[in-house]
Amino acid sequence: MKQNRFVRNILLGIENLLLHKLRSFLTMLGVVFGVGSVVAMLSVGEGASKEALEQIRKLGSNNIIISSIKSIDEEAASTAHSHMSIYGLTYEDHDRIAGTINTIKQTAPVKLIRKEARLMSRAMELRVVGTTPQWFELVKRPVLAGRILLDSDIRDKSAVTVLTEFGARKLLATENTIGQPLRIGGDYFEVVGIIKSESGQAGNIQIPDQQVDAYIPIDIARKYFGDIVTRRTSGGRERELVELHQIIIDVDNTDNVESTAVALEQLLNRFHKKKDYQISVPLALLKQAEATKRTFNIVLGSIAGISLLVGGIGIMNIMLASVTERTREIGIRRAIGAKRKQIIVQFLIETVVLSTLGGIVGLGVGVLIPMAITYFTEMPTVLTLLGVLLPLLISISIGIIFGLYPAINAARVDPIVALRHE
Repeated sequence: MKQNRFVRNILLGIENLLLHKLRSFLTMLGVVFGVGSVVAMLSVGEGASKEALEQIRKLGSNNIIISSIKSIDEEAASTAHSHMSIYGLTYEDHDRIAGTINTIKQTAPVKLIRKEARLMSRAMELRVVGTTPQWFELVKRPVLAGRILLDSDIRDKSAVTVLTEFGARKLLATENTIGQPLRIGGDYFEVVGIIKSESGQAGNIQIPDQQVDAYIPIDIARKYFGDIVTRRTSGGRERELVELHQIIIDVDNTDNVESTAVALEQLLNRFHKKKDYQISVPLALLKQAEATKRTFNIVLGSIAGISLLVGGIGIMNIMLASVTERTREIGIRRAIGAKRKQIIVQFLIETVVLSTLGGIVGLGVGVLIPMAITYFTEMPTVLTLLGVLLPLLISISIGIIFGLYPAINAARVDPIVALRHE
């Protein structure tokens, strides 16, 4: 019986709203745009945050990256002709780090050199990465063909290289890939594998790999190319002596990452008179990015929520006008036995129907906007279940909250006064 009465009240509410189609539609638009803007803003914020967090996760939550940087003194001195800049991490730094701090699981030294690679008539500049097999364990990338560097390559000082997919396509097109001799600089290397690479930047941390990398054993890099790099400039020559450009460190436990970073800072400070290194902790950056994401979503949601608030005020305004227009109807219903509670329920149903329909249409608008943004700007957007359900629940709640006052006003109308109303 109660169920039939409830359904009848809903149908009656829809019928009353359809008596003023244009007014109901215009009132509903406030909720439509409010819900649509909330869904769209949350999906845009979620997409931007997810992309940033994914980039950071690629660095490894247990990893610490130490990079060589020029100190302020070296930057100033590099303007002198034929000046040699000596800075950055050393092989001794790597040995000390690997043998001193017991929370470190494994390390990968990295030496970077820019060299031209040539295969017959094809040539391109590669970033030669001198490293060890541990690099591929700390920076996990899919192997597309062949293999990665092995401990035997380091032990036997083999002149082998692992290329990234981009470099392999450019240089080895139409040629046999694995086993192909490739000239890098003035020396030949055997291509033993091809991996997929990433590129870009996560926060202020440069991702360790690039699309034009060629990985070779670090001892071979030191033997063939040395530690000194000479660059010709308009004012003369600039030379740099950098033994290691990076050291990637794997910590045994996530809980120990930040304390290990502090220990590394203290260790390097003892042996470096100038600040010619930078310690980057992806885990700290990940925590910061997640906190920023939450703040970003709250701010965007609050801004979009103002639109819903305006829509709620519009609903209240229209329902107050509706109460005035239907004063005689209310009086008749009260005179034939309708209770105040029934009057309140009737008007609340109308506002909830209005806000719910507006919310459902707004969800459709909110889904279409992110799709359009992604299509036209290629900006990633992510629709989450919470980002869809939350605005709909808020719109229904706004219908109840802003419809409650007009409904109570309607229930307080004196039946005798209402019957006299024209």
